[in-house]
Amino acid sequence: MTRGQGLVLVLLLASQFTLAVDFSVLNVALPTVGTSLGFSDANAQWIATAFALCAAGFTLLFGRIGDYVGKLRVFLIGMTALGLASLLGGLATSPAILLTARAAQGLATAAVTPAALSLLTTTFPEGPARQRALGLNSVMMSTGFTCGAILGGVLTDVASWRWAFLINVPIAAVVVVVAPFVLSDPAARVRTRLDLPGAALVTSGLLALVYGATRLGERGADDPWAIGCVLAAVVLLAGFWAAERRHSHPLVPVTILTRRTVGWGNVAGFVTFSMEPALVFLLTMYMQHLLGLNPLQTGLMLVAMGAGAIIGGMVGPRVSAAFGVRRAVVGGLTVQSVLTGLLVFSGPTTASLWLVAATTFVGAIGHVCAIVGFMVSATSGLPDHEQGLATGVATMTQQVAIALGVPVMSAVAIAAGGLDSLSALRLAIGVDAVVVLTGALLVARGLRAPRQTPVAAVKTG
Repeated sequence: MTRGQGLVLVLLLASQFTLAVDFSVLNVALPTVGTSLGFSDANAQWIATAFALCAAGFTLLFGRIGDYVGKLRVFLIGMTALGLASLLGGLATSPAILLTARAAQGLATAAVTPAALSLLTTTFPEGPARQRALGLNSVMMSTGFTCGAILGGVLTDVASWRWAFLINVPIAAVVVVVAPFVLSDPAARVRTRLDLPGAALVTSGLLALVYGATRLGERGADDPWAIGCVLAAVVLLAGFWAAERRHSHPLVPVTILTRRTVGWGNVAGFVTFSMEPALVFLLTMYMQHLLGLNPLQTGLMLVAMGAGAIIGGMVGPRVSAAFGVRRAVVGGLTVQSVLTGLLVFSGPTTASLWLVAATTFVGAIGHVCAIVGFMVSATSGLPDHEQGLATGVATMTQQVAIALGVPVMSAVAIAAGGLDSLSALRLAIGVDAVVVLTGALLVARGLRAPRQTPVAAVKTG
């Protein structure tokens, strides 16, 4: 890795870490923020939902726009928007202003994440250097999500929830000032017209999907709006798939998803990115509702998971290089599943905290190893001019997974008895583990290289 590549890596990792922190920084502080600004109990969840909707719904669109106008330009605009939105959130005096700021943060995340990832993959050639860079990027994303929960608890208890927003402002400012001197955009830009119908279908479909899943998690399967939104999402996304197959210059050439490594890589990414944040949510409910821990204590209990993520990021590229991407992904998912499954033995007293710390530490190592393999698989074997598309799809997978995992597992727990019921939380954790294990088995089969037919066995004439 050259000195220039090192500078690029540091800058992009800083931006990715900041974005990951934003996704979860207010999760443990929602009651405090709601009380401070006058949110009703029913509407406080929109502080998280507004961010998730925009981050997941617009990622693919902004990823493709980066191919048209330049990834560096989209990256700079997004980081500037993130800084301004964070300042607005830190100074918010009403629910409307705060929700506007969270939506703007989500849009900034949708713009910056695929652009940063694409700049990363075009800076490092395919091979060990790129695997190492993607491994570090995975550490920043996974650790950032965990650190967001920790930081949210610390800032809420020690200072003010407003610093969860304001801390982004100087980071975004430094990145925007330094980036033009460090980053370059070498990939050729797309000259065809933007597929606006495809963009409208996929964006509206993803928005409906995330919104429907969120309502499902809050109100259960009896809510007609939740079911209606999920069904509408299925129709819109099916229409998007059909439209892309017919369009001369589609937003997403569906042939890229039929490539074995890209398609199954994204399946692995969806599974691991949906179920690990969902586990964090379920454990937060367990520690606060059942064990009586405060936000600060809850956040500190997640330090073990963050430490495991760091170790996973260091060993992940080595595992992929030594055993292959398929084994790294399947092995990582298997470790994540088994260690998650052990948490069903958590009890009603603080004596179980050692089990939480140990299992989340080891499980996070497997989780990040799977992420490293996912990113390598989903972006390998493609020319530079398709990196923006591939990273946009991978980032969309990541953002949608994070947005969907929490409400779906919340719905499972609510249906089983509620988020303050030990048996219900155990069931949801068990379902989480089964989903990850199922994903591991599917990916193991899907990523298996096709058998080559021996030449001697081929009939002629």
